[in-house]
Amino acid sequence: MDSVIMGRVVTPEGTHSGWVAVRGEKIAEIGAGAAPSAATVVDYGDSLILPGSIDGQTHATNSKGLVGFAPASASALAGGVTTIVDMPYDMPLPLDIPERLAAKISAVAAHSLCDVALYATVTKESGLDHVEALIEGGVVAFKISSFESSPVRFPRIDEALTLDLLEKLVGRDLPLGLHNEDQEIVRSRTAKARAAGRDGIGAHSDSRPLAAELAATGQFLALGQAVGAHAHIVHISHEEGFAQVGAFAGIGAPVTGELCVHYLCFDPAHDGDLLGARMKVNPPIRPDAIDGLWRALECGTVAFVSSDHASWPIDNKLAVSIYEAGAGIPGLETLVPAFFSAAQARGHDAARLTAEYLAARPARFFGLSGRKGALAPGLDADFCVLEQGEFIWDAAKAHDGLNWSPFDGRRFDVRVAATWLRGKPAWNGSQILLSQGNGQYLRRHGLGWFPTH
Repeated sequence: MDSVIMGRVVTPEGTHSGWVAVRGEKIAEIGAGAAPSAATVVDYGDSLILPGSIDGQTHATNSKGLVGFAPASASALAGGVTTIVDMPYDMPLPLDIPERLAAKISAVAAHSLCDVALYATVTKESGLDHVEALIEGGVVAFKISSFESSPVRFPRIDEALTLDLLEKLVGRDLPLGLHNEDQEIVRSRTAKARAAGRDGIGAHSDSRPLAAELAATGQFLALGQAVGAHAHIVHISHEEGFAQVGAFAGIGAPVTGELCVHYLCFDPAHDGDLLGARMKVNPPIRPDAIDGLWRALECGTVAFVSSDHASWPIDNKLAVSIYEAGAGIPGLETLVPAFFSAAQARGHDAARLTAEYLAARPARFFGLSGRKGALAPGLDADFCVLEQGEFIWDAAKAHDGLNWSPFDGRRFDVRVAATWLRGKPAWNGSQILLSQGNGQYLRRHGLGWFPTH
């Protein structure tokens, strides 16, 4: 073997003291007891060895364009994330044509330290003209929005084009994700809140009410039901949204819903005074929602958990009004420790749940399970090594080039002691060991969430 790493190995069958043997870029064997001989042996002692995490929702290129893959992917590796799935916005132009897909793939090859899969989108200008070419180009999913944050960068797609796109994707086992907020409701309620002089993070949820989220979610899931295409909600902020997903799934519709880790960790009623706009995301983090979201996860309605990492500098948050402050937070480096710690606090087997919701499930969802998502022979030798203890997150030491976070000063129950990417040490707990260009573009292949063949 080229390498053997030893520790407490986390597999779907359970956690045991043992070893993982690596040959080339792949896992060759997993076992307990005497390990095979290898050129390199690393013993991580009592630390947990999990599959490398897959962050299924990132915006790596928000503020820096395509070169933003470099700091984002460095942050990913420092956070135990070996694959990111990047959204189709913020190139700064949306990824709706083959030329922009080619440019983004080239940027991954030139700048990324970790592996990258890509979402694509459609716009009113491109329509369905390039969907086939984008699928042939290997994109793992499509995403659209029912709310227009920017007419160019992040446009609203109307229901007619949404239906056309869903029909185009029928039978392809390729999800269409939605940013789920009703534009008319949000704009009306925001105007009312501003007219009433309401401001601050406490007003943010009311200005983008749960009704707006549920209305957009329900209509989109109904369109997916009508045509039999995979309709996916990319961030649900409340248990009621997952109840909608469960209800549609119960009548046979191919639908799923995703949870972002910050919805499990913050509550504006408790954290709003301290964090203010630093915890502003869309849809909003809602008061008293955490228990219900855990119920949804515990009953299996949550497809997987992501970070929705946004690579905006802190200046984006420093507006006079909450309505002018930018939405989105950094999250690549805190995804694994935040989810693990939240799961452990609720009495779960946090190692198993982390491996399932941050690796196995997103691998299956994005058609990557032939390479990623578990510790098993034949899969990529991607590892996230977690040291247990008490660790305070210091955002000033992050590797994302942003160095701020709503998690700053939070206590986590684990830290990422090491990360391996395809058989290579990538992070040793204090420094990044790989350089730009080590990341690979990952094409969708194999069966996904709703296999059609």
